[in-house]
This record gives sequence, structure tokens and C-alpha cells, in this order.
Amino acid sequence: MPILLTINGGSSSIRFSTYQADEGLERLLVGKIDRIGSPSAMLHLSGPDKLMTMMPCLGAVKDHQGAIKCLLDWIEERGLGKEISAIGHRVVHGMRRSEPERVTLGLMEELRQMKAIDPEHQPGELALIEAFQRRYPKLPQVACFDTAFHRSMPRVAKLVAIPRRYEAAGVERYGFHGLSYGYLMEELARLDPLAAKGRVILAHLGNGSSLAAVKEGRSLDTSMGFTPASGLPMGTRSGDLDPGLACYLSRSEAMSAARFQQMVNHESGLLGVSETSSDLRDLLTREKNDVRAAEAIALFCYQTKKWIGSYAAVLGGLDILVFAGGIGENSAGVRSRICEGLEFLGIQIDEGRNSGSAEVISSDRSRAIVRVIPTNEEVMIARSTWRTLVPSGGV
Repeated sequence: MPILLTINGGSSSIRFSTYQADEGLERLLVGKIDRIGSPSAMLHLSGPDKLMTMMPCLGAVKDHQGAIKCLLDWIEERGLGKEISAIGHRVVHGMRRSEPERVTLGLMEELRQMKAIDPEHQPGELALIEAFQRRYPKLPQVACFDTAFHRSMPRVAKLVAIPRRYEAAGVERYGFHGLSYGYLMEELARLDPLAAKGRVILAHLGNGSSLAAVKEGRSLDTSMGFTPASGLPMGTRSGDLDPGLACYLSRSEAMSAARFQQMVNHESGLLGVSETSSDLRDLLTREKNDVRAAEAIALFCYQTKKWIGSYAAVLGGLDILVFAGGIGENSAGVRSRICEGLEFLGIQIDEGRNSGSAEVISSDRSRAIVRVIPTNEEVMIARSTWRTLVPSGGV
């Protein structure tokens, strides 16, 4: 049976899934290699029965290349190499591309040139594509770009207020989490077609967090900009900062650009403010006895509320707010705190529905609907790969 393989490579994990290669795209298997760089790196697998199995990766997984080898070896051992008919990859940065693209030599050369724009994600993602090209040179591969969803943003939302000459070098607001947003909009269209055509705010809240303002199915603005470190404070990312801070730290601590990059991406956000954890679940258990944890949570909810208000202004009102992501889907308390005080936008939460994680958590009196929709980037990669390859003869 031909299968479609999807790969979602992160800095410390590689997620993958297999799907039956037909229009139904039935998921067969989901897996993850996590703790990359640690001696305890593990391969997690779950099949249709949803039973999870774990096994240590064979050999050293001290870096991304080791994790890629672990995945390729597992595919060979299972004999899946003969069944895979196509591979879809999440690629965080596609610059000005608005659609997924089949991987070619020309595309790979262009993506390599973007490493300076996205040094956090692009090198690892390209390494995955190249490794599969070497092992399975005849297999079609598709790059699914996280930035593509936001190409519909108006020019004013893309502009960065620095000298115009930098725009020619690719400096603009791109936005990310596009695969998640694309999936959420397709799900919303299935659940409530009329609402999906209205004024929608999507809140993808997790270790990486962002919001998007969508009207008539088109992205009008999003909180992440030139890089995924901007916008909301996140697990370890700072979110928006005064640009003068970089100059101040350079003078006061002789902080280099590389050290600043490390700080704002890996040492800031919830972790930086709390000084204990980047995981909001940990902070919620500590907030009563730890003011730092309480302030980190309060900052996250406050900033999210600000973005919702600003995007209601962009949209000219609000018809529906959608929560997604690890925090958005699972933390009723955080959802409640974010929505508190937004009654002027027509938002009223039903605490019973919210605490029970109902699909719709707004009250019957709420003018704006508030939904919780679990996101699924892997499914969106599979759909995008299928749609890209089928017009040219399928997979």
C-alpha cells in the first residue's frame, strides 16, 4: 500500500506521520524523536490503536544529523522505504512563496540562501530534505511553508519601518504558524462555514505562540513578524522588544549579536520571567507561592489580550475567536483569563463549557463565538503534499 510520509522537524525533536496515499489521507502512524542532543533520546510511535511505544534511538543522537539517521534507519528496518510514495516537509521560512512547492535543485539552492534569515530552523529542515534525497533520490518531496498562509496580508502589514533598501534584501513581516492556521481555517469551514467567512482571530498558543487576524478566509495580520521570536512572549522567546535593548546590552555587558539571539530565542519568555520553567503547566502549579511564576502567567495573558484587541480593530469587529495549540487547547484557566474584560468585543465565556473543554466555550449570550479547535500541522502537511502532487500525476 503506497503511503505518504510527513516530517515536521524542530530544534529538539522530529515529528513524523504516515498516511494512506489516497484522497482520504487516513493516518496510519504517528511518531516523534525527542530529546535530540541527549543520551536519553527516544523514538515514540503510536498506531491506529493509539497505543504508544517507546524505544531508544540506536547509536548516538547527539545532534540533528544523528536524529535523522535514527529516523532513516527505523524506516529501513520496517521496510517502509518501498511503500513511501511521497514526502512532505514543514519548512518554516519560504519568504514570499504563497504555495507549497515540489522540491527541486533550484528550490533547494534558494532555501539555502535563506539560512541567514532563519538560522534557528532552516538548516535542520534542509538537512532532513537532503538526507531523504540521498537515501531515496527518486521519491518526490514537497516543501510546505509556514509563511505561505500570510502572503495575503496587505502591504501595510508587511512593511518594517527601517530604511527601504532593506526590503530588497527580504526584510519584511512574514508571519509563521501558517500550517496550523491553514488547518484551523479548514476545520472552521467544516464546523461553521458562515463563521469561517467572517472576522476571525486565531490564537495558536503553545511553547511557540502567535495570533492571526483573518477576514473572508484571508490573513490580514499576524503577531510574528520577520522572525518567530517576535510578537507574544512565549515559552523561551521574548516576543516584541524595544530595539534599543540590543544596543544597551552591547554597551553594558559587551553582549554580541549571537549572544543576544541566543537570549531572546532560548532564555526569555516564560522561562526568563519565571526563572524556573518555560512550561506554563509548571508555572500554574507554582503561581500561588512564587510571584515570578504568577507574573510570567499574567504577562502572557495580558499580551495575548492586547493582541486580540488590536486585531479586532484590524478586522473592524469580531465574529469568532479560536484557541489552539498546547496552551490554547488544554488550559481552561488561561483561556478564561485572556477573555476576561473582553466583553466590549462581544466575548462572554461560559465557565462550565470552558472548564469542560467544550468545542464552543462562549455563552449563548455572547455576540462573538469562542471555539477550541485542536490544531494538526501534520495533517496540513499531508493535505498540502497531496494537493501539490496530484495535479501533476499524483503520488
